[in-house]
Amino acid sequence: MSVTIYHNPDCGTSRNVLALLREAGENPQVIEYLRNPPDRATLERLIADSGMAVRDVLRKKGTPYEELGLDNCALSDAQLIDAMLAHPVLINRPIVVTPRGTRLCRPSDAVAGLLANPPQREILKDEGVPFIVARRIAGDHAGLAQALRDARLPTDNLNEAGRSFFTFSTLAGSHVGYGGFEQCGRDALVRSLVVLPEHRGKGIGRNMLAVLLREAFDAGARTAWLLTLNERAFFEKSGFKPVSREAAPASILATRQAAGLCPSSAVLLSRAITL
Repeated sequence: MSVTIYHNPDCGTSRNVLALLREAGENPQVIEYLRNPPDRATLERLIADSGMAVRDVLRKKGTPYEELGLDNCALSDAQLIDAMLAHPVLINRPIVVTPRGTRLCRPSDAVAGLLANPPQREILKDEGVPFIVARRIAGDHAGLAQALRDARLPTDNLNEAGRSFFTFSTLAGSHVGYGGFEQCGRDALVRSLVVLPEHRGKGIGRNMLAVLLREAFDAGARTAWLLTLNERAFFEKSGFKPVSREAAPASILATRQAAGLCPSSAVLLSRAITL
């Protein structure tokens, strides 16, 4: 089975994914889906094979999503697919098909898990930052705890249930940081995000955050929350907005981070988790 990418050459994410596929030695079939959109059967198969809901494959930015009223939750999957076939720009990109699976590769780092032989060298994206690989770790991971202590972040409740933690590295194996989230149904509290000192100031933190949010998305979360004292500007650049404590779900406010580990002066931020 060959590798196929449903590609938009005007999309930076799509270009990054295609570049990494080629760096990995693949010679993918490139389908510019805006010019040659898939038929219904193919689109339905792609979505089913990705394991995603039809609505989650819809692209909103730069599309007639709002104009067509596609935010109406009463619309059926068939109606959403009708809209995608009529307006292929509504199909999010890039979708990659490989022998290892089918995936909507957003952020572009998501393609690494589809590669049989990912490059073992540093590969930079268009924007000059490296591809990031996330690996799940236990809450009692010694490196995680030490990084949090060094950053003066809480370590008291790392081993409690409902938490997911990850270590982040480049394709070349350079370890760049840690991060995690506590999941409360469709809400996730982002926490313990630390870029190691030697990798700060290079745009890696935003990349790590995007990969972490994709992990939360795949776990079923659709809204991200976080508390911060000093990094509000960083998170706002990634789409988070300040909200009042009263606006947060009770489950988020009940977490130990919100209920006591973070001081009351910490700012609460939130954003939708979309691809």
